[in-house]
Amino acid sequence: MNRLSWLILLLLLLKTASSFSQTVDINFNGFQFIDNREYKAFVPRSNTYFGTRVALDVGLNVDSINHFRIGVNGIHEFGARPFFLKINPIIYYNYINKSWLFNIGAFSRKGLLDNYPIALLNDTLNLYRPNIEGMLAKYSNNNFYENIWIDWVSRQTVTDRENFIFGASGKYAPGSRGSFYISNYFMMLHDAFASVKTSPYDHVRDNGGAQLRLGLDFSHRTILDSLTIEAGGMLSLERTRGIGGFKIPKGFVADLFMAYKRFGIHDSFYAGQGL
Repeated sequence: MNRLSWLILLLLLLKTASSFSQTVDINFNGFQFIDNREYKAFVPRSNTYFGTRVALDVGLNVDSINHFRIGVNGIHEFGARPFFLKINPIIYYNYINKSWLFNIGAFSRKGLLDNYPIALLNDTLNLYRPNIEGMLAKYSNNNFYENIWIDWVSRQTVTDRENFIFGASGKYAPGSRGSFYISNYFMMLHDAFASVKTSPYDHVRDNGGAQLRLGLDFSHRTILDSLTIEAGGMLSLERTRGIGGFKIPKGFVADLFMAYKRFGIHDSFYAGQGL
């Protein structure tokens, strides 16, 4: 389905929404970004990201726990042609109650996976691949949450390789008023063949990583709105099937985040074996 078809479908749904105001809601959001990255040691990754992203979706609320949503999410990089670099469809089923959340379809990663360390999931995913295309389940209570997810990146065809990413992340804070917490992150990319293998030297690859962190949260206990300090360990998982087993380089990670009103500083540190 092309961009125009998606926009026409969304407009028809918006028109229908007026007839079902008690069961339909409309959500619109957007943000602007400017990020200039200069790396002396790795010039090819030195880029400037400057643009805006907007999303519009309509939700049908079957009841208080079952929901269906459909919409579009588009990105424009300033100075680029055409105006919209890409429009991603939003279409998914959402189940939510006091303890559980479950999504299946194409849905935004924002608020679900955007807190991953950049050593595991690059933060530019929020700009250029804002949706998860797959499933996510999350369990939470007052002191704990954990989610598991799978994101299908590329469906296998004659020419396209099969790619998907799966993972889990969570956080446990023992006391409701305490500052100490434990967080965990894991992801794995599975890179398999196209349906027609074109080279005997082609192999299935698995690449991933994990982090376990201990943290202190002093948010709203100082003049700052947010202040968190974390430290822990990281390992990387790399395997080329048919050639060898997993290579598992390891290292130490530390993280500092502080913010006041709309201004913040986020610093990450790694020391260890090459990832």
